[in-house]
Amino acid sequence: MTEIKEVLSQEIKSTAGENVKVDTELTYIKQLERYRRLRVYLPPDYEESDKKYPVLYMHDGQNLFDDYTSYSGEWKVDEILDSLYKTKNFSIIVVGIDNGEMLRINEYLPWDNKKYGKGEGQAYVDFIVQDLKPMIDKRYRTLSDRENTAIMGSSMGGLISHYAIFKYPEVFSKAGVFSPAYWITANNVFDFTKRSATTLGLRIFMLVGRKEGRTMVKDSKRMKRTIKAGRSTNVEFLLNIDEKGHHTESFWSRHFKSSIIYLFDIQ
Repeated sequence: MTEIKEVLSQEIKSTAGENVKVDTELTYIKQLERYRRLRVYLPPDYEESDKKYPVLYMHDGQNLFDDYTSYSGEWKVDEILDSLYKTKNFSIIVVGIDNGEMLRINEYLPWDNKKYGKGEGQAYVDFIVQDLKPMIDKRYRTLSDRENTAIMGSSMGGLISHYAIFKYPEVFSKAGVFSPAYWITANNVFDFTKRSATTLGLRIFMLVGRKEGRTMVKDSKRMKRTIKAGRSTNVEFLLNIDEKGHHTESFWSRHFKSSIIYLFDIQ
């Protein structure tokens, strides 16, 4: 009993870096009529300079910076970006949007689904573009143009990131699409991508693991063909198939650095 009390009394410490700011006030998503917490990573030199920075919007904010708040381990986004700052002098702001827990699938799903119900992804992306991005650009020193604005996520977050860059290519020029849940959309995402038309330059990093399920690699290759055959031109697309990759936070974390290097063309 004494040992149990000692364990329970131990302070649980956050693993997020000091430059990760967690909003104490929740942000209202008027498009969905609900609130959400934001977690913002600021570069190591943010407070010491007057520079402006690119911005990466990421989903599943609970899993990005802090092992304590994560579902099954964190991405270590802050540690990895701190390292890139030291080795490559690359700085970026990351805006992590917490997921809606039980509402997560619906919020990241752009189309209605017979099994899972109403797709709220269009409204969620509209929130990012119409309300969140202007707020972030006002609150922080950002490079607000499309060339310096990216979006990234995994699984359902990968799906909604894919949707966002083709829905709003005038806002996002870069997307990290990790283990995208294309399976949940039937053919909707493929039809949508093929119909989407833009001449603006897009840069997409797609990551899938061979051990994530029987359709993951197949769907990613199909999407590569779809993008190539679609109406959008000037799309740079890198498909990374990890032979040992599983559907886990640690897998996505392992490739986060390489995705940033590719998307932002870091030399």
